[in-house]
Amino acid sequence: MMLPRIAVDAMGGDEGVRVMVAGAALAHARNPRLNFLMVGDQAQVLAAMSAHRGLAAQCEIRHADDVVTGEERPTQALRRARTTSMGLAIDAVKQGDAGAAVSAGNTGALMAMAKLALRTLPGIDRPALAALVPTLGDHDLVMLDLGANTACDARNLVQFAIMGAAYARIVNGLGSPRVRLLNIGSEDNKGTGDLRDAAAQLKAVASALAFSFDGFIEADKVSRGDVDVVVTDGFSGNIAIKAMEGAARFVTDLLRRSFSSSLRSKFGFLISRPATELLRHHLDPDNHNGALFVGLNGIVVKSHGGASARGVAHAIEIAARLLEDNLTTRIAADLADLGTVGMPVPEQRA
Repeated sequence: MMLPRIAVDAMGGDEGVRVMVAGAALAHARNPRLNFLMVGDQAQVLAAMSAHRGLAAQCEIRHADDVVTGEERPTQALRRARTTSMGLAIDAVKQGDAGAAVSAGNTGALMAMAKLALRTLPGIDRPALAALVPTLGDHDLVMLDLGANTACDARNLVQFAIMGAAYARIVNGLGSPRVRLLNIGSEDNKGTGDLRDAAAQLKAVASALAFSFDGFIEADKVSRGDVDVVVTDGFSGNIAIKAMEGAARFVTDLLRRSFSSSLRSKFGFLISRPATELLRHHLDPDNHNGALFVGLNGIVVKSHGGASARGVAHAIEIAARLLEDNLTTRIAADLADLGTVGMPVPEQRA
């Protein structure tokens, strides 16, 4: 049985249509049940698809005259939502022509368009940006919010925890994800009032909502493998994720420089190559590509602008899995259950 179509913003990203089409072709080769709505300049999409003839039978093209640039402000992009490839890809989800949208374009514009077109789920005030982060454990962890909301109150953090746990249950196959709040210390008295309030609420509801709440976690312990979902505001989350990405690049660049510094180092590289290849694979951002705007009435996945075809394929595969396992339905069910454990389901704010 074919999966619902995935709308791909073919013009987004640093390299645009070539990489986006190649990523869709790779995802389809891995999973023949996938089919696509490629949104973008028809002539360019057709030219790119000529190198991936197996994709044509599972792909419809929807022409878009315009493209959202990386420098545009969200307010500017919103005015052109009806003519841009990004806007039309999101609109396809709204109209039911596609089950999910994937774009590597301007993050702020994508967030604004998706929220305006799809709205948030009942009981969710704000969508959050969630991504998979590599760990020393058996699987990646889910971290949110990574930049969609710079300031969050306790209510937002509780909602993020519920959404992040639902995401982790699907993407990592977990029955009861371990959830923690990012803080400056693990003690109960640390952090802001909103963090402490959120912790108290999560302790009261976690067991009834199929996740465990283990209190606070500090940034240096995030990747140890002792947690499945890390919740934070978008300001702190964006700084934390970029610091992690920078540290990963630092390690790989330092190893590359060390192994090329002398003949002895090059010989050492040959001996240790299996281990360094494992490290490279684990830290490769393409293997973790695909951030989700969780909390919307639809699936919208953001691919990194500089992702390769492998990275784009990974983002598409995340969208397909979340579609197949009905993420939005699961989040809605958890929010409904919130009313049975002593906390009212929050009314949606204007």
